[in-house]
Amino acid sequence: MSEPHIKAENLSLHIGKNRILNDISFDLSGNKIIGLLGRNSAGKTTLLSVLAAYHSPTIGTLKMNNRDIFEDASIVEQISFIKEESFEYEYDKAKKWLDDRGSFRANYDADYAAHLVKRFKIPMNKKVYNLSRGMKSALTVTLGLASRCPITIFDEAYLGMDAPAREIFYEEVLKDYMEHPRMIILSTHLISEMDSLFEEVLIIKEGSLLMQKNTEELLTEGVSVTGTTEKVDAWAAGKTILKEQTLGNTKSVMVFGSRTNAERQAAIESGLEFGPIALQDLFIHLTEEGADS
Repeated sequence: MSEPHIKAENLSLHIGKNRILNDISFDLSGNKIIGLLGRNSAGKTTLLSVLAAYHSPTIGTLKMNNRDIFEDASIVEQISFIKEESFEYEYDKAKKWLDDRGSFRANYDADYAAHLVKRFKIPMNKKVYNLSRGMKSALTVTLGLASRCPITIFDEAYLGMDAPAREIFYEEVLKDYMEHPRMIILSTHLISEMDSLFEEVLIIKEGSLLMQKNTEELLTEGVSVTGTTEKVDAWAAGKTILKEQTLGNTKSVMVFGSRTNAERQAAIESGLEFGPIALQDLFIHLTEEGADS
């Protein structure tokens, strides 16, 4: 199969009288790891459920390789949507649960699944509903990784894991992606833990797409600037200020937007100090209430 290409055009989704997604357009192409970021109730899970053909757009289109995702079963088979589940009534043992679901995936690698089971220390002879929340999360991400679908979506499926298990997950995502390239979409609140994985990010705010950017490009647009209040204010005039702090005659501002190298060099020569901004900090301030969309 050719590399995946997902294109959304003016996509909206209404559930009852509520508009959950509003006029979203984006273009995702090629094998890459993508971060889908948004605050609680921003619409991340709903958008992913449309990507996985759980919902059909009310307005607009969503296509993979120029074919409508919702109406094409052969396309849906290429998508794996992994999310946290309660498994309250799942009485099969973990081994049977994993084997049964893996058998429906054309690219499923049972040997790799066994490797993951060993790394996560999943008790495969235990009934799924009796597993701890962390082991349930490990079981679902094992299915997602070992299925090796051309489009693999993880919607907060790893939240039940403790920090060591999440670290294993991040290692395996990157390692298996390098060996078996595909499009992996990660929806997360744990941005500081996962930002190094993202080649590209989509940021959702209140059901709309706030931005789609290459991660490296996005980070270069955010900068902290520190110096005397007078010089910082003069430099920041007319720019998008995300945050500012003042202590005595020293001021620090967090600014978002493109700058020329000449502008930056002139500011440094005037005594201002520049520093980077982490993706999580950018996300927090770009999506806070009242921030410009």
